[in-house]
Amino acid sequence: MSITATIQQFTQTISESLQQETFIKISLGNYQGADSALRNIYVRSVVIKREQKLAFTFRNKTNDIVKNYSIHEGIALLTDYLQQGFMVATLFTTEKDVLLENRKNSKAILKESKASSKEKPSQEHNREKKRLLKPNDKAYLYELKITDEAGNVFKNAQDKYKQINHFVELLSSLIKEANDERPLKKVVDMGSGKGYLTFALYDYLHSVLGLDTAVTGVEYRQDLVSLCNDIAQKSGFDALNFVQGTIQDYDCDAIDLLIALHACDTATDDAIYKGINGNAKLIVVAPCCHKQIRRELEKTKVKNEVSFLTKYGIFLERQAEMVTDGIRALILEYFGYKTNVFQFISDAHTPKNVLVVGIKGTTSPQRQAEIKAKIAETKAFFGIGYHHLERLFELEN
Repeated sequence: MSITATIQQFTQTISESLQQETFIKISLGNYQGADSALRNIYVRSVVIKREQKLAFTFRNKTNDIVKNYSIHEGIALLTDYLQQGFMVATLFTTEKDVLLENRKNSKAILKESKASSKEKPSQEHNREKKRLLKPNDKAYLYELKITDEAGNVFKNAQDKYKQINHFVELLSSLIKEANDERPLKKVVDMGSGKGYLTFALYDYLHSVLGLDTAVTGVEYRQDLVSLCNDIAQKSGFDALNFVQGTIQDYDCDAIDLLIALHACDTATDDAIYKGINGNAKLIVVAPCCHKQIRRELEKTKVKNEVSFLTKYGIFLERQAEMVTDGIRALILEYFGYKTNVFQFISDAHTPKNVLVVGIKGTTSPQRQAEIKAKIAETKAFFGIGYHHLERLFELEN
């Protein structure tokens, strides 16, 4: 049977299972399409404002994206994905499981088997999410005023609790991707602040993964350092400590994972510099306040194809952010890191929501030469005299 005919038969079976209320879920895998980040798609049925919809979870390399569609839109979208990259799809119903398998000879087959589950999942849209870190019996969450003594999350701390879990979930996938024969022995959180994410990451590494990882939070404000060390002691986190100092002054001889969230302006460059010099296999930074490059842009006011945009202050600021972080990503690549840049927190919570990630790999002298040329070209186009991270490594031409 042709692929088109088989897909049509498969989607018709989906429609029938929805009408007959036997539908459980759909799983799409073995993706060979054009989107390099996409891995899988999972589909379940939800009811939103009394209307049945299909909830798509797009499982990407570094994050998941959930979108809801009407039944008609959802089935049309499934058809497109099955025609443009997904080689395997499985429909689970309470009566049977149906497997669609695309073959490379422009044919496809359908296989039916006994239902693997007879129980339909809940269709509630806002069902409670399974989180890596539960709030119960977490002394640090109580001390940080996220929960009460019984482990109940305070109403005014719900967003913070979700943010903590989201960050740990994100890091968990990055840690798995960066995992190699070298164990994760040392983690440094540059600019740890009150330690919300530092404590959560330590908890995950020790309680969930069972690792013996030393975690250090570096913070300039002594009162926060003292507070966090006190909470670490009360929590029994023996391999967690906080030290007073700046990112620039902290000595990083050997590091496995370096984190710097919302380090202001060139402090992010200092953190990346420390991570690369410390041979970190994973570097994760969330930049903030891109003042250095903005000053360069304002000083030269070079005329180029985007000058009509940058006469507006808000666009100039966004351009400074993109150029700054773009060059940071290039410099990470120069030193052999595989890089990615993506949004990690909804801008409803914070406008500073870009994460720059580098996973240690290898590079070649030819690629390094290409990167240096690209940085020089970018600086000339935007009228930039220097980039702080470039200067730290003495890469200027």
